[in-house]
Amino acid sequence: MQEKRDKLAQWQQKLEQGKARFPERKAAFETSSGIPLQTVYTSLDLPQADEFSLPGEYPYTRGVQRNMYRGRLWTMRQYAGFATARESNERYKYLLSQGQTGLSVAFDLPTQIGLDSDHSLAEGEVGKVGVAIDSLEDMEILFSDIPLDKVSTSMTINAPAMVLLAMYLVVAEKQGVEWSKLKGTIQNDILKEYVARGTYIFPPEPSLKIVTDIFAFCADNVPNWNTISISGYHIREAGATAVQELAFTLANAICYVETALAAGLQVDDFAPRLSFFFNAHSNLFEEVAKFRAARKLWAEIMRDRFGAKVEKSLLLRFHTQTAGCTLTAQQPDNNIVRVALQALAAVLGGTQSLHTNSRDEALALPSEDSVRIALRTQQILAHETGVADVVDPLGGSYYIESLTGQIAEKVREQLAKIDGMGGAVAAINAGYIQREIQDSAYKYQLSVENKEQIIVGVNQFTIDDESQPELLRVDPAVGSEQKQRLEALKSRRNQEAVENGLAAVRLAAERGDNLFPVVLDAVRAYATLGEICGVLREIYGEYQAKDLV
Repeated sequence: MQEKRDKLAQWQQKLEQGKARFPERKAAFETSSGIPLQTVYTSLDLPQADEFSLPGEYPYTRGVQRNMYRGRLWTMRQYAGFATARESNERYKYLLSQGQTGLSVAFDLPTQIGLDSDHSLAEGEVGKVGVAIDSLEDMEILFSDIPLDKVSTSMTINAPAMVLLAMYLVVAEKQGVEWSKLKGTIQNDILKEYVARGTYIFPPEPSLKIVTDIFAFCADNVPNWNTISISGYHIREAGATAVQELAFTLANAICYVETALAAGLQVDDFAPRLSFFFNAHSNLFEEVAKFRAARKLWAEIMRDRFGAKVEKSLLLRFHTQTAGCTLTAQQPDNNIVRVALQALAAVLGGTQSLHTNSRDEALALPSEDSVRIALRTQQILAHETGVADVVDPLGGSYYIESLTGQIAEKVREQLAKIDGMGGAVAAINAGYIQREIQDSAYKYQLSVENKEQIIVGVNQFTIDDESQPELLRVDPAVGSEQKQRLEALKSRRNQEAVENGLAAVRLAAERGDNLFPVVLDAVRAYATLGEICGVLREIYGEYQAKDLV
């Protein structure tokens, strides 16, 4: 060991002598999380507690499965949804025909905050950033001719997650598909909405109650469904560092587990269906180390903090999306390269499913051509590069192992701080997490403006005359069309059944009963999303964000 230290010291001395001739190009080399980077890494930098571990074995740093992609490739999803259910259905069928292996539904903003398309606040937003879903009828059209027992479906929906999942289950009923055969994920992660995204409806306490109602119902009735996708993605998009993304996501996950336990659920009954959603950013090696550290930390938390006994309860399974905030409107074709490298980080880090962003998403919803290129990026990684042929191919790298350990330690420090404040909800109510994200976002923006961080095509290597790809345009008539369809539905449905269904939702909310069975009945009667959420608004109230500026 001493011989190694002496050799390293001699090397460092020669390095310093050479710097006079070739000065370093940066004042400081560090990751996005501020972790200082050495010039070179050796076996001396391996974590002290490093132990021989293999994929599929505790603490799962190297992967949750023993043979990973050698047995089955990651699920290739493309997040899609726009305009009406019929147009989105056509895009889904196109993507499936091109080799996509799972669906990922994007909902428009009114749907995300529990408003029908005919609400005054929905004006101008219907179908713009996702598909408009007002009722079971829309969900039936959305999945028309798509057999739900053959595809895995992810739905990015949070505050009204229960209502949208209920609609999906009823569509399965109408297709004759047993719920036990359904596979997929509902995001259902309300805590990150308060700190990073903003599509909340109710205050944290009743929102958490809805989350655990979904846990309990699905544990008994939809056993293969992932009942939550605890999201670091949006936290990172809001400006967090890699360490903050992981720390705040795990803090939220701890809160969900504690809430479920307090509601009387047993940890090993619901924990196997918890899943995660992370961002793949541009710092390739930091991202790989982040994913590896995430698995290790979650296994420790579930075993040591919550006493989980079932192996599946310890496994951190995650979906990854490439970083939307890194996409540039300038020279949009550069985004193809960014996405490819970010997707590589996700695969090297062991993701279970992946969405690759499209080159034109900084300008508009992705065109069909752009979506195909994004999907082909995943297929090229899977079938042409060899990165899927070995489990954890960067495992054993002095740099990766050192960085994995440093990220894990910094995340532990953040979790201890949040625990000391009383947990995630207390930290959110105090504005701590929001301020930490804001500070990081501000520092990053300054680094771009000062050209400490180079963004190709934005603050360096710019061109004057840029050609833009052909963009997808959502027909402005979508809003009017959706309103007309909603009006027609209301005129022909059984209004007495709707009123009875909404009354049952109100009574269950007042009593504190599990809401899922009554929401299912209301959905079957074609009560709308806005009507069901409206009843819950009356009982639970609406969350008002604090001004932290």
